Parts: sequence; C-alpha cells; structure tokens
Amino acid sequence: MSEEPTTSPETTPGGSRTRLRFRRKAAPDGDAPAGRSRRGWRSTVAIGAAIVLAATAGTGVLVQTAVGLQQASLAETRELAAVGRPEAAKLGVYDTVLEVQASKEAAATIEDADRLIREARGKSDASKLASTTAALRGFGKLGSDRVLELVDAARAHMSGLRRSIADFDRRAAEQAAAERAAAERAAAEAAAAEQAAAEEAAEAAPAPPPAAAPAPPASPSDAQIIARDMSAARYGWGQDQFGCLVAVWDYESGWNVTAGTPDGAYGIPQALPGTKMASAGADWQTSAATQISWGLDYIAGRYGNPCAAWAHIEAEGWY
Repeated sequence: MSEEPTTSPETTPGGSRTRLRFRRKAAPDGDAPAGRSRRGWRSTVAIGAAIVLAATAGTGVLVQTAVGLQQASLAETRELAAVGRPEAAKLGVYDTVLEVQASKEAAATIEDADRLIREARGKSDASKLASTTAALRGFGKLGSDRVLELVDAARAHMSGLRRSIADFDRRAAEQAAAERAAAERAAAEAAAAEQAAAEEAAEAAPAPPPAAAPAPPASPSDAQIIARDMSAARYGWGQDQFGCLVAVWDYESGWNVTAGTPDGAYGIPQALPGTKMASAGADWQTSAATQISWGLDYIAGRYGNPCAAWAHIEAEGWY
C-alpha cells in the first residue's frame, strides 16, 4: 500500500489554510517490497522530504488570500504527489537526505570491510571486497545511487568472506587437533620402544662377575686356625672358602668369643639366640671351638659354603 497526498481547504479565524492529508492507495500486483533496495532508500528519503516540506507549508509562508492559497496548495500537492516516483529525485530536499544517508552507510561499510579484510589475511581471498571498498572510499564524489550500489556489493562480499574465514578456522582447528593426536601417539610409541630396548639390553647384558673371595689372613689367630682346620676336615673347604669364612665372622663379631648384641646374638658366629650353640657343647659361652663347630654347620646347612654366606652379607647386610 502507498499513501497519496490530497488537500482540502480549512477556514480559520485568520483566513483559509490548506490541510495536507494522505490517502492509502493499493500497490499494483507483484509490487510488494523485497528486501532493501534503492526503491526502499527512495521511499524512506521521500517520506523525510515530505515531512520537511509539510513543516515548511505550515509556517505561514502560504498565508495568502483564499484563492491564492488554494492555487499554491494545489501546486504543492502535485509536487508532493510525485514523491516516490523516479522524477522525485529532482527535489533538493530528497537529494540532500539521500546523500546524507548514503554517506553514513558508506562510512560504516568501509569500517566493517577494513576490519574483515584484516581478519582474512592468510585465511581467504579478500581482493573483491578490497576492490569494492577502494571504490567506495570516494563516496563523497559519487552519486547517491552509485554509493548505495557499492554498499550493497561490499556487504555481499563481506557475507561470503565471513563464511570463508569460518571455514578456514574450522579446518585449521581440525588440523591442529589431528597434529596433536599424532604427536601424542608418536611420543607414546617412542617411549614404548625405548622401554622395550632397555629391557632387551638388560636381558642381553652379561651377568657381573662374582666378587673376588676375600683372601685368608697371613697370620690367622688361634680361633681362625681352629676354623680353617675344622672346615677342611669336616666339609673339605680350601683356602678360598677359608678367606670368605674369615670375612663373615670378622663382619659379625671380629672373632670375639664373648661378642654380644642387645637382641641376644652371641659369640663368634653371632648365633641368635646364643643358646642355640648349646647343641654343640655345654661350654658354648667360652669355647671358641664349640662356637666354630656350631657356626660351620649353620653356614653349610643354610648357604652351602662360606663364600655364599659372604655374598648374602654383601647383598643384605646379614647372614
């Protein structure tokens, strides 16, 4: 629907004055508005122009004789009736309003376009938008219709560019996630391979050579001589085992017949408790031979020989 201006005379105490009314007029079939277009721009500006002219008409400029006022009103009505048609662009008020609106739209569009062009760097081709924006920068030297055409073109380019940037960002995020996952898998595989290699190397490494057996003393004590002779006679142990035996009981008691500990260990072999040695003789508290006899049997029964007992002491700190 559109509004067509009409006039009717109105008598006032000061004379006749024309009242401006608008009558709705049906739009032709198929002429419904479809989005913003230059026709939309013209309609908006035309209404503004009509308001300006109508305000001017009411300031007393048309206060004339009834006949003169009527003629002026009719002329003005014909001019206003032309508003909304292409030839209405000739009105100075219309041109001014349209130019101001076009300039505002151009400035806002240029600002948005510049920001989007910066955002698109390295992501999408913004050459079309840049070209249109460059043309729009001279809007002060262009006609209003051309400015609005460039505004519409720039906004269309911006819409497509935003979609392109969003698609680029999505693909970049997916690629980054895939690269992180691949790096994590590679790190896990490398760690597993390193662990497997370390285990394989440990299995293939030769066993460390056994520690050298302690050498027998050059001048054994009386108790050590008893132990050497008794171990050779009873178990057939030679000098190599004797050296280990000396080391074992040096560590345990220093070959002291009366050595004791708070927990009850006693004697050269540090039997725990010391009363165990009573099975070897009643004089177990003072006799080196009785203590040595019990100690040799203990070593043979538990470790097999003195060197095995010494190896256990080196590993665990006790025998």
